[in-house]
Amino acid sequence: MNDLQRQFVSLAAAEALKASHPFPVMAACEAALESTWGHSQLALEDNNLFGMKQHAHEIYGTITLPTRECLDGKWVVCSANWVKYPDWRSCFADRLATLERLSNVYRHYAAALKATDARTFVTEVSKTWSTDPNRALKVLGVYEEYLYSPNSGGKTS
Repeated sequence: MNDLQRQFVSLAAAEALKASHPFPVMAACEAALESTWGHSQLALEDNNLFGMKQHAHEIYGTITLPTRECLDGKWVVCSANWVKYPDWRSCFADRLATLERLSNVYRHYAAALKATDARTFVTEVSKTWSTDPNRALKVLGVYEEYLYSPNSGGKTS
């Protein structure tokens, strides 16, 4: 992990903590994967670190962009409406609120919210959150690299 990537995770974790995320470092690692370390168009222009699609009842603005989805085992390109956030904290807060709101529909979200450790959280949430079947392993890779990279201090939140 290079210094810019480490800095991204640290800054994102601070915003996730301000948004009361139970596992701020893991949430930051998810954001790193979902936003290509903050370099995706959604992240740069719209503070959308998770690829959050627009809700049925809009709170923030909307932007329409192409995306890749894994459907029936094949990657396809389609357009989607995404949330445009004013800042990262709003993004983390809305993502957590979305998990809470949908936890009665998606059992993996409920399991993630009941998790007692960050690894269980991301493993459970990834079962429903993404169409990428390897998402949890990818996020855990970022997490492990961040925790055990030089200058991390071995923090495990």
